[in-house]
Amino acid sequence: MKLRNVARWCALTGLFAGLAVAAPATFAAAKLPHCAPGARSTKPPAAPAGPKTRGACRAVGRILESSVRVTRPGVNTPSGYHHLGAGTSGEWGGVSGRLSVVDVSVRPNTYDFVASRFMAKRDMGSGRISWLEAGWAETGWSSPGKQRVYTFNTNTNAWQFYDQYPIRPGDTVWVDLHTDADGIWQAWLWWNNRWNLLTTQKLPVGKSANMEQYVEVHADAKQPIVRIDVPRVTVDNVQLRPAEGGPARYWREDVATQTGTAPGQQLRRGGFCLDWVTRYDTWTAGDC
Repeated sequence: MKLRNVARWCALTGLFAGLAVAAPATFAAAKLPHCAPGARSTKPPAAPAGPKTRGACRAVGRILESSVRVTRPGVNTPSGYHHLGAGTSGEWGGVSGRLSVVDVSVRPNTYDFVASRFMAKRDMGSGRISWLEAGWAETGWSSPGKQRVYTFNTNTNAWQFYDQYPIRPGDTVWVDLHTDADGIWQAWLWWNNRWNLLTTQKLPVGKSANMEQYVEVHADAKQPIVRIDVPRVTVDNVQLRPAEGGPARYWREDVATQTGTAPGQQLRRGGFCLDWVTRYDTWTAGDC
């Protein structure tokens, strides 16, 4: 996790806003229709995300992209990072599930953030990690006080915010992160009762990677130590796609999993707690 933090801070001099790069032309999703404006979904997904799924479309409209860099990459004060969740020890072809949205207390004009997300990543060696993540986040540097659908990837080293999908506390969002046989990684959002493609990235990780499910809290190390309130986030219906193909399966105890605690112990980080309801596909995390 420390290596990932270094990579992220190296990715995170100022604020920059622009339009996200379109999906690679070689990917079949380039032929998907644009997603028409619509409301939040009223029912859960009936089929896995993918360009061949009925109703699939790709996100259009303005996508805010921001990168934030600091002068001391990877140096965490006691504020720093707090990770609540789990990661697979082995490699898989994707991860999906549902994330509840809550109102957190990040400070405006800081590098505070809270994110609830899924991630596919690989340690490339020599201190480099390649990854794609997707979920919702609230940040101190961009629209503080607002929860937003986002992605982050190490190809562009930037956060992408998708404000055409307005979310608020009390909502839930379904996210799917996977690759097909071509090794291009895709991030999808279930919206308007159809799968909306957020981004595709040709990551140098190949056709499989380690998967993560986390609530991630970061308190700006350059600010006074302060309590960031995180009401309980619920993560459920978490499934993994086998690297060799085939249907997804629930992330259960028979999956080799890293949680950062001994079996049976509650995970506590910086005043936040994680409680497993069903290991490892249903859980809650937030203020203890």
